[in-house]
Formats: sequence, C-alpha cells, structure tokens
Amino acid sequence: MEGDFSTSTEKRKQRQQQQQEKPYRGIRMRKWGKWVAEIREPNKRSRIWLGSYTTPIAAARAYDTAVFYLRGPSARLNFPDLVFHEDDNDVRDMSAASIRKKATEVGARVDALQTSLHASSQSKPSSRASEPPDLNEYPNPENSDDDD
Repeated sequence: MEGDFSTSTEKRKQRQQQQQEKPYRGIRMRKWGKWVAEIREPNKRSRIWLGSYTTPIAAARAYDTAVFYLRGPSARLNFPDLVFHEDDNDVRDMSAASIRKKATEVGARVDALQTSLHASSQSKPSSRASEPPDLNEYPNPENSDDDD
C-alpha cells in the first residue's frame, strides 16, 4: 500500500517539475536556451518541425497554429483566443509543408515582437532624459546641444 502511494507522489512531483520547465504544450527548451516546437502528424510516426525560437511564447504560438490546422477547432491550444480562424474547409486539407510554413510565420512574428518588447523593457532611458537639469549650474559648452 505504501509503495503505491510513494510512486504516485513521485509521479506528481515529476509532472510539477515538467510543468515548471515546459510552460506550454508542444514545446521544449534546448540546453543552450532556445525554445523549439514540433508536432507529430496524425496517424504517422513522422513529426513536423515548427522551428526554434528565443521565447517560449513564440514556440507555443507556432505549435498552436500547427495543431489547429492539423486537428481543427477542437484542438487543445495554449492560447485559444489568439488563433486566427480561416475557412473550415481549408483547415483540414493542408500539407505538412504548408502547415510548417504557416506555423513558422506566426512563430517568427511573435518571436520578433516578444524580443523587441523584452529589449525595450531592458533598455534604460539616457541619464540626461531621466534626470532633470540643475538650473543652478552654468552649461558646459562641451555638452551643449546647440550646433553653432
């Protein structure tokens, strides 16, 4: 009885650890920090490579796009509100190459947006803009903005 309990708690701990390491469905992190996405084709052993991204959100959005085109509106998505819905008849008749192309386009766009947002939040405004000028000091001609 106790052995069954310990294995179930170990499995629960493993699942919690995996959820912390892998925040979204269909993605994983490489050793060097890149996030990759891939998906298995239905009724086949082959996988569709969806790309390598700098952010987990971009990889998850690429996965969502691919799984939506493979499985339709009933697919389990990471971001169900953000998938662009096209005509249902176009969804089921796509090849693996066209699914890969659409997914990587979405992932690349999201990756670019996420990276630029991260960069803009990391950059600090210049010291001149953040500090008000001391009106009691005489201006230094070397730092003057005037081009006389």
